Amino acid sequence: MSGRLLRLVCTAAVAAGVALAPVPAVGAPEPEGRSVGALLTDLQRLYREAEQASETYNATEEKLKTQRAEVARIDGDLAKARLSLHDSRGVAGRLARQQYQNSSEISSYVRLLLARDPQHALDEGHVIRQLSQERAASVQRLEGNEKRSDALARAARKALDGQLTLAERQKKARDGVQKRLADVEELLASLSAEQLRQLAELERAGTVAAQKKFMASGALSSERAPSREGDAALRYAVQQIGKPYEWGAEGPASYDCSGLTSQAWDHAGQAIPRTSQEQWAELPRIRLGELRPGDLVIYFPEATHVALYLGDGMVVQAPRPGAKVKVSPIAANPVLGAVRPDPGGEPLRRYTPPKLPEHALDGADEGYAPVTEPR
Repeated sequence: MSGRLLRLVCTAAVAAGVALAPVPAVGAPEPEGRSVGALLTDLQRLYREAEQASETYNATEEKLKTQRAEVARIDGDLAKARLSLHDSRGVAGRLARQQYQNSSEISSYVRLLLARDPQHALDEGHVIRQLSQERAASVQRLEGNEKRSDALARAARKALDGQLTLAERQKKARDGVQKRLADVEELLASLSAEQLRQLAELERAGTVAAQKKFMASGALSSERAPSREGDAALRYAVQQIGKPYEWGAEGPASYDCSGLTSQAWDHAGQAIPRTSQEQWAELPRIRLGELRPGDLVIYFPEATHVALYLGDGMVVQAPRPGAKVKVSPIAANPVLGAVRPDPGGEPLRRYTPPKLPEHALDGADEGYAPVTEPR
Protein backbone atom coordinates (compact mmCIF):
# COMPACT_ATOMS: atom_id res chain seq x y z
CA MET A 1 0.00 0.00 0.00
CA SER A 2 2.68 2.52 0.99
CA GLY A 3 4.71 1.70 -2.11
CA ARG A 4 1.75 2.51 -4.32
CA LEU A 5 1.23 5.81 -2.51
CA LEU A 6 4.86 6.72 -2.95
CA ARG A 7 4.82 5.94 -6.67
CA LEU A 8 1.65 7.97 -7.07
CA VAL A 9 3.12 11.04 -5.41
CA CYS A 10 6.42 10.71 -7.25
CA THR A 11 4.68 10.38 -10.61
CA ALA A 12 2.63 13.48 -9.94
CA ALA A 13 5.67 15.43 -8.83
CA VAL A 14 7.53 14.52 -12.00
CA ALA A 15 4.58 15.58 -14.08
CA ALA A 16 4.52 18.92 -12.26
CA GLY A 17 8.17 19.64 -12.94
CA VAL A 18 11.33 19.59 -10.89
CA ALA A 19 11.29 23.09 -9.42
CA LEU A 20 8.79 24.02 -6.73
CA ALA A 21 6.90 27.22 -7.42
CA PRO A 22 5.67 29.60 -4.68
CA VAL A 23 2.50 28.50 -2.92
CA PRO A 24 -0.65 30.52 -3.44
CA ALA A 25 -2.18 32.03 -0.32
CA VAL A 26 -3.97 29.52 1.89
CA GLY A 27 -7.64 29.62 1.05
CA ALA A 28 -7.15 30.49 -2.62
CA PRO A 29 -9.76 28.58 -4.61
CA GLU A 30 -8.72 25.71 -6.79
CA PRO A 31 -10.39 24.76 -10.08
CA GLU A 32 -12.43 22.18 -8.18
CA GLY A 33 -13.51 24.85 -5.66
CA ARG A 34 -11.26 23.59 -2.84
CA SER A 35 -8.29 25.49 -1.44
CA VAL A 36 -4.86 23.97 -1.01
CA GLY A 37 -5.23 24.53 2.72
CA ALA A 38 -8.49 22.58 2.80
CA LEU A 39 -6.93 19.76 0.81
CA LEU A 40 -3.98 19.65 3.19
CA THR A 41 -6.35 19.53 6.17
CA ASP A 42 -8.16 16.56 4.62
CA LEU A 43 -4.90 14.79 3.88
CA GLN A 44 -3.60 15.36 7.40
CA ARG A 45 -6.84 14.05 8.88
CA LEU A 46 -6.57 10.87 6.83
CA TYR A 47 -2.95 10.41 7.86
CA ARG A 48 -3.97 10.95 11.51
CA GLU A 49 -6.59 8.23 11.21
CA ALA A 50 -4.11 5.89 9.54
CA GLU A 51 -1.57 6.55 12.30
CA GLN A 52 -4.20 5.88 14.94
CA ALA A 53 -5.19 2.58 13.37
CA SER A 54 -1.56 1.60 12.87
CA GLU A 55 -0.65 2.17 16.51
CA THR A 56 -3.76 0.27 17.55
CA TYR A 57 -2.62 -2.62 15.39
CA ASN A 58 0.92 -2.48 16.80
CA ALA A 59 -0.21 -2.53 20.43
CA THR A 60 -2.67 -5.35 19.80
CA GLU A 61 0.00 -7.34 17.99
CA GLU A 62 2.31 -7.02 21.00
CA LYS A 63 -0.46 -8.13 23.36
CA LEU A 64 -1.23 -11.05 21.08
CA LYS A 65 2.41 -12.15 21.10
CA THR A 66 2.40 -12.10 24.89
CA GLN A 67 -0.88 -14.00 25.03
CA ARG A 68 0.35 -16.66 22.61
CA ALA A 69 3.40 -17.19 24.81
CA GLU A 70 1.15 -17.46 27.87
CA VAL A 71 -1.07 -20.03 26.15
CA ALA A 72 2.00 -22.07 25.18
CA ARG A 73 3.36 -21.89 28.74
CA ILE A 74 0.07 -22.99 30.31
CA ASP A 75 -0.33 -25.78 27.77
CA GLY A 76 3.15 -27.03 28.68
CA ASP A 77 2.39 -26.91 32.41
CA LEU A 78 -0.92 -28.67 31.81
CA ALA A 79 0.78 -31.48 29.88
CA LYS A 80 3.26 -31.98 32.74
CA ALA A 81 0.48 -31.89 35.34
CA ARG A 82 -1.54 -34.49 33.44
CA LEU A 83 1.52 -36.74 33.21
CA SER A 84 2.09 -36.41 36.97
CA LEU A 85 -1.59 -37.10 37.56
CA HIS A 86 -1.33 -40.23 35.44
CA ASP A 87 1.70 -41.41 37.41
CA SER A 88 0.01 -40.61 40.73
CA ARG A 89 -3.07 -42.58 39.77
CA GLY A 90 -0.86 -45.52 38.84
CA VAL A 91 0.88 -45.43 42.22
CA ALA A 92 -2.43 -45.04 44.06
CA GLY A 93 -3.87 -48.01 42.21
CA ARG A 94 -0.88 -50.18 43.04
CA LEU A 95 -1.06 -49.23 46.72
CA ALA A 96 -4.79 -50.00 46.78
CA ARG A 97 -4.16 -53.46 45.37
CA GLN A 98 -1.42 -54.11 47.88
CA GLN A 99 -3.66 -53.05 50.75
CA TYR A 100 -6.43 -55.32 49.52
CA GLN A 101 -4.07 -58.30 49.15
CA ASN A 102 -2.64 -57.79 52.65
CA SER A 103 -5.95 -57.04 54.38
CA SER A 104 -6.28 -60.58 55.87
CA GLU A 105 -2.85 -60.54 57.43
CA ILE A 106 -2.44 -60.51 61.24
CA SER A 107 -2.01 -57.04 62.72
CA SER A 108 1.49 -55.73 63.42
CA TYR A 109 0.60 -55.44 67.15
CA VAL A 110 -0.32 -59.11 67.49
CA ARG A 111 2.71 -60.06 65.41
CA LEU A 112 4.88 -58.20 67.90
CA LEU A 113 3.36 -60.09 70.87
CA LEU A 114 3.86 -63.50 69.27
CA ALA A 115 7.27 -62.81 67.79
CA ARG A 116 10.27 -64.83 69.02
CA ASP A 117 12.47 -61.86 68.16
CA PRO A 118 10.69 -58.67 69.39
CA GLN A 119 13.42 -56.40 68.02
CA HIS A 120 12.98 -57.85 64.54
CA ALA A 121 9.24 -57.33 64.86
CA LEU A 122 9.78 -53.73 65.89
CA ASP A 123 11.99 -53.16 62.86
CA GLU A 124 9.36 -54.73 60.69
CA GLY A 125 6.72 -52.48 62.26
CA HIS A 126 8.83 -49.44 61.45
CA VAL A 127 8.90 -50.49 57.85
CA ILE A 128 5.13 -50.97 57.87
CA ARG A 129 4.61 -47.48 59.32
CA GLN A 130 6.93 -46.02 56.71
CA LEU A 131 4.98 -47.73 53.94
CA SER A 132 1.76 -46.39 55.44
CA GLN A 133 3.16 -42.87 55.43
CA GLU A 134 4.27 -43.27 51.83
CA ARG A 135 0.76 -44.42 50.91
CA ALA A 136 -0.74 -41.35 52.59
CA ALA A 137 1.74 -39.08 50.78
CA SER A 138 0.88 -40.74 47.47
CA VAL A 139 -2.81 -40.09 48.06
CA GLN A 140 -2.05 -36.45 48.89
CA ARG A 141 0.02 -36.10 45.72
CA LEU A 142 -2.83 -37.59 43.74
CA GLU A 143 -5.28 -35.10 45.20
CA GLY A 144 -2.86 -32.22 44.63
CA ASN A 145 -2.18 -33.21 41.03
CA GLU A 146 -5.90 -33.48 40.34
CA LYS A 147 -6.52 -29.98 41.70
CA ARG A 148 -3.53 -28.58 39.79
CA SER A 149 -4.66 -30.20 36.53
CA ASP A 150 -8.18 -28.85 36.94
CA ALA A 151 -6.88 -25.33 37.68
CA LEU A 152 -4.50 -25.40 34.72
CA ALA A 153 -7.24 -26.67 32.41
CA ARG A 154 -9.42 -23.71 33.43
CA ALA A 155 -6.50 -21.31 32.96
CA ALA A 156 -5.76 -22.79 29.54
CA ARG A 157 -9.36 -22.28 28.40
CA LYS A 158 -9.33 -18.69 29.70
CA ALA A 159 -5.96 -17.94 28.03
CA LEU A 160 -7.19 -19.37 24.73
CA ASP A 161 -10.35 -17.26 24.92
CA GLY A 162 -8.14 -14.21 25.49
CA GLN A 163 -6.02 -15.11 22.48
CA LEU A 164 -9.09 -15.44 20.27
CA THR A 165 -10.40 -12.07 21.48
CA LEU A 166 -7.07 -10.38 20.73
CA ALA A 167 -6.87 -12.03 17.32
CA GLU A 168 -10.30 -10.62 16.45
CA ARG A 169 -9.24 -7.18 17.69
CA GLN A 170 -6.06 -7.42 15.63
CA LYS A 171 -8.08 -8.22 12.51
CA LYS A 172 -10.31 -5.19 13.07
CA ALA A 173 -7.25 -2.98 13.58
CA ARG A 174 -5.65 -4.31 10.40
CA ASP A 175 -8.83 -3.68 8.44
CA GLY A 176 -8.97 -0.17 9.87
CA VAL A 177 -5.44 0.62 8.71
CA GLN A 178 -6.12 -0.70 5.23
CA LYS A 179 -9.35 1.30 4.98
CA ARG A 180 -7.70 4.56 6.02
CA LEU A 181 -4.72 4.07 3.74
CA ALA A 182 -7.14 3.41 0.90
CA ASP A 183 -8.81 6.74 1.74
CA VAL A 184 -5.42 8.48 1.54
CA GLU A 185 -4.72 6.90 -1.81
CA GLU A 186 -8.16 7.87 -3.11
CA LEU A 187 -7.63 11.51 -2.14
CA LEU A 188 -4.16 11.64 -3.69
CA ALA A 189 -5.45 10.04 -6.87
CA SER A 190 -8.13 12.73 -7.14
CA LEU A 191 -5.60 15.59 -7.09
CA SER A 192 -3.85 17.17 -10.02
CA ALA A 193 -0.08 17.33 -10.26
CA GLU A 194 -0.28 21.06 -9.49
CA GLN A 195 -2.28 20.45 -6.31
CA LEU A 196 0.16 17.79 -5.16
CA ARG A 197 3.07 20.15 -5.77
CA GLN A 198 1.41 22.92 -3.82
CA LEU A 199 0.56 20.58 -0.96
CA ALA A 200 4.20 19.53 -0.69
CA GLU A 201 5.38 23.13 -0.68
CA LEU A 202 2.79 24.15 1.92
CA GLU A 203 3.93 21.36 4.22
CA ARG A 204 7.57 22.28 3.72
CA ALA A 205 6.92 25.94 4.52
CA GLY A 206 5.04 24.98 7.65
CA THR A 207 7.91 22.79 8.84
CA VAL A 208 10.49 25.54 8.24
CA ALA A 209 8.44 28.03 10.23
CA ALA A 210 7.85 25.60 13.09
CA GLN A 211 11.55 24.71 13.27
CA LYS A 212 12.63 28.36 13.41
CA LYS A 213 10.19 29.06 16.21
CA PHE A 214 11.23 25.96 18.15
CA MET A 215 14.96 26.64 17.90
CA ALA A 216 14.47 30.30 18.83
CA SER A 217 12.60 29.27 21.98
CA GLY A 218 15.78 27.95 23.57
CA ALA A 219 14.18 24.59 24.37
CA LEU A 220 17.35 22.80 23.26
CA SER A 221 20.58 23.32 25.16
CA SER A 222 24.14 22.80 23.98
CA GLU A 223 24.88 19.45 22.38
CA ARG A 224 25.58 16.46 24.61
CA ALA A 225 27.44 13.25 23.80
CA PRO A 226 25.37 10.05 23.67
CA SER A 227 25.92 6.95 25.74
CA ARG A 228 27.47 3.91 24.10
CA GLU A 229 24.02 2.36 23.67
CA GLY A 230 22.51 5.61 22.41
CA ASP A 231 25.26 5.93 19.83
CA ALA A 232 24.68 2.34 18.66
CA ALA A 233 20.90 2.90 18.41
CA LEU A 234 21.35 6.11 16.43
CA ARG A 235 23.85 4.59 14.02
CA TYR A 236 21.48 1.70 13.38
CA ALA A 237 18.68 4.17 12.61
CA VAL A 238 20.92 6.15 10.24
CA GLN A 239 21.70 2.93 8.37
CA GLN A 240 17.96 2.52 7.72
CA ILE A 241 17.61 5.90 5.99
CA GLY A 242 15.93 5.51 2.61
CA LYS A 243 13.91 2.43 3.57
CA PRO A 244 10.13 2.80 3.16
CA TYR A 245 7.60 3.41 5.88
CA GLU A 246 5.19 0.51 6.29
CA TRP A 247 2.63 0.28 9.06
CA GLY A 248 3.32 -2.48 11.56
CA ALA A 249 6.82 -3.06 10.15
CA GLU A 250 9.88 -3.62 12.36
CA GLY A 251 12.49 -4.06 9.64
CA PRO A 252 14.78 -4.89 8.19
CA ALA A 253 13.22 -3.92 4.83
CA SER A 254 10.73 -1.32 6.13
CA TYR A 255 9.60 0.36 9.35
CA ASP A 256 6.88 2.36 10.98
CA CYS A 257 7.83 5.11 13.45
CA SER A 258 7.97 3.03 16.64
CA GLY A 259 9.20 -0.02 14.75
CA LEU A 260 12.32 1.98 13.87
CA THR A 261 12.94 3.26 17.39
CA SER A 262 12.31 -0.08 19.12
CA GLN A 263 14.52 -1.98 16.70
CA ALA A 264 17.30 0.62 16.91
CA TRP A 265 17.47 0.27 20.68
CA ASP A 266 17.09 -3.49 20.52
CA HIS A 267 20.11 -3.52 18.19
CA ALA A 268 21.95 -1.51 20.85
CA GLY A 269 21.18 -4.21 23.42
CA GLN A 270 18.39 -2.36 25.22
CA ALA A 271 14.86 -3.72 24.85
CA ILE A 272 12.16 -1.02 24.92
CA PRO A 273 8.37 -1.12 24.41
CA ARG A 274 7.10 -1.53 20.85
CA THR A 275 4.70 1.40 20.45
CA SER A 276 5.22 5.15 20.83
CA GLN A 277 2.52 5.37 23.52
CA GLU A 278 4.20 2.65 25.57
CA GLN A 279 7.61 4.24 25.07
CA TRP A 280 6.24 7.54 26.40
CA ALA A 281 4.44 5.86 29.29
CA GLU A 282 7.17 3.46 30.43
CA LEU A 283 10.56 5.02 29.66
CA PRO A 284 12.15 7.69 31.89
CA ARG A 285 11.27 11.19 30.72
CA ILE A 286 13.84 13.95 30.32
CA ARG A 287 13.71 17.67 29.60
CA LEU A 288 14.29 18.75 26.01
CA GLY A 289 17.31 20.68 27.23
CA GLU A 290 18.86 17.36 28.28
CA LEU A 291 18.49 15.67 24.89
CA ARG A 292 21.43 13.69 23.64
CA PRO A 293 21.76 11.62 20.43
CA GLY A 294 19.80 8.39 20.61
CA ASP A 295 17.11 9.72 22.95
CA LEU A 296 13.52 9.42 21.75
CA VAL A 297 11.43 12.47 20.88
CA ILE A 298 7.68 11.88 21.31
CA TYR A 299 5.08 13.81 19.34
CA PHE A 300 1.42 14.87 19.63
CA PRO A 301 -0.71 14.93 22.80
CA GLU A 302 -1.57 11.25 22.42
CA ALA A 303 2.11 10.21 21.99
CA THR A 304 1.37 8.65 18.60
CA HIS A 305 4.62 9.46 16.81
CA VAL A 306 8.28 9.01 17.78
CA ALA A 307 11.76 9.69 16.39
CA LEU A 308 15.41 9.33 17.46
CA TYR A 309 17.27 12.52 18.28
CA LEU A 310 20.22 13.05 15.94
CA GLY A 311 21.57 16.33 17.29
CA ASP A 312 21.60 19.96 16.12
CA GLY A 313 17.81 20.08 16.32
CA MET A 314 17.30 17.15 13.94
CA VAL A 315 15.83 13.66 14.30
CA VAL A 316 15.83 10.36 12.39
CA GLN A 317 12.33 9.03 11.81
CA ALA A 318 9.95 6.97 9.72
CA PRO A 319 7.43 9.75 9.01
CA ARG A 320 4.28 8.26 7.46
CA PRO A 321 2.90 6.04 4.68
CA GLY A 322 4.36 6.97 1.33
CA ALA A 323 7.56 8.35 2.90
CA LYS A 324 10.94 6.86 3.75
CA VAL A 325 13.14 6.80 6.83
CA LYS A 326 14.90 10.17 6.83
CA VAL A 327 16.40 13.03 8.78
CA SER A 328 13.87 15.72 9.73
CA PRO A 329 13.72 18.92 11.77
CA ILE A 330 12.75 18.14 15.36
CA ALA A 331 9.76 20.51 15.06
CA ALA A 332 8.31 18.88 11.95
CA ASN A 333 5.58 17.66 14.31
CA PRO A 334 4.30 19.08 17.63
CA VAL A 335 6.73 17.89 20.31
CA LEU A 336 5.20 16.28 23.40
CA GLY A 337 8.44 15.49 25.20
CA ALA A 338 11.42 13.17 25.29
CA VAL A 339 12.42 9.88 26.95
CA ARG A 340 15.74 8.16 27.52
CA PRO A 341 15.90 4.34 27.25
CA ASP A 342 19.21 4.19 29.17
CA PRO A 343 19.05 6.82 31.94
CA GLY A 344 22.09 5.30 33.63
CA GLY A 345 24.23 5.27 30.48
CA GLU A 346 27.44 7.25 30.77
CA PRO A 347 28.10 9.74 27.93
CA LEU A 348 30.97 8.93 25.63
CA ARG A 349 34.13 10.94 26.24
CA ARG A 350 34.73 11.26 22.53
CA TYR A 351 31.90 11.29 20.05
CA THR A 352 31.80 11.63 16.29
CA PRO A 353 28.28 11.91 14.81
CA PRO A 354 27.38 9.27 12.21
CA LYS A 355 27.88 10.22 8.58
CA LEU A 356 24.57 10.79 6.87
CA PRO A 357 23.85 9.25 3.46
CA GLU A 358 23.11 11.43 0.49
CA HIS A 359 19.51 12.63 0.25
CA ALA A 360 18.97 11.94 3.98
CA LEU A 361 16.79 15.08 4.17
CA ASP A 362 14.66 14.33 1.13
CA GLY A 363 10.96 13.58 1.43
CA ALA A 364 8.03 14.32 3.72
CA ASP A 365 8.76 15.23 7.34
CA GLU A 366 5.36 15.17 8.98
CA GLY A 367 3.87 12.21 10.78
CA TYR A 368 0.33 12.75 11.93
CA ALA A 369 -1.40 11.69 15.14
CA PRO A 370 -5.01 11.04 16.12
CA VAL A 371 -7.19 13.48 18.01
CA THR A 372 -8.45 10.77 20.38
CA GLU A 373 -6.79 8.06 22.42
CA PRO A 374 -5.64 5.22 20.13
CA ARG A 375 -7.09 2.50 22.35
